[in-house]
Amino acid sequence: MLLPELTIQLPEWVSEYIEQSSNTFVTIEDRMDFVIELSRKNIEQQTGGPFGAAVFDVDGRLIAPGVNMVIPSNCSILHAEMVAIALAQKVLGRFDISDGGKYNFDLFTTTEPCAMCFGAIPWSGVRRLICGAGKKDAESIGFDEGPKIENWTQALSDRGIDVICDVQREKAVSVLNDYIKYDGWIYNPNSKT
Repeated sequence: MLLPELTIQLPEWVSEYIEQSSNTFVTIEDRMDFVIELSRKNIEQQTGGPFGAAVFDVDGRLIAPGVNMVIPSNCSILHAEMVAIALAQKVLGRFDISDGGKYNFDLFTTTEPCAMCFGAIPWSGVRRLICGAGKKDAESIGFDEGPKIENWTQALSDRGIDVICDVQREKAVSVLNDYIKYDGWIYNPNSKT
């Protein structure tokens, strides 16, 4: 049997977008605007769902971007957060990007993490999570975000991961709404859409 392979390759347009962007993003709003634009371009280019993410160092330098690649890859785990985390781990050469707490990295995501992505965050090594839209925003257009503990932000805080929600929320929600206008596929496992 030939063993299957999983390769994470971002769409080609991501490289061009990064080259056109600043190398350092000063404020958290700048960083969130970057990931929101990733999500917008992802739907415009028809390369995946309406979600973007990125890992930045504390000085605002981009370590790794991520976009949702579920549909083109036929792989349900390739959410934007998972892609950004996996690529940051590759770039930095370690599964704990904090290297045992020596370094601090932020994960920016256009929408608060679903149940799967929430579960991955504590093992990634990120020390801060910054979210745009909320779970209810994604669910309002039909996505199933899965079961997540009620006080998820406190659970992450208890593990040393700070959480900031609703950063550039209106802009992030507008991308979700645009996805519906583009007739984007709501790819829940039980969905008929």
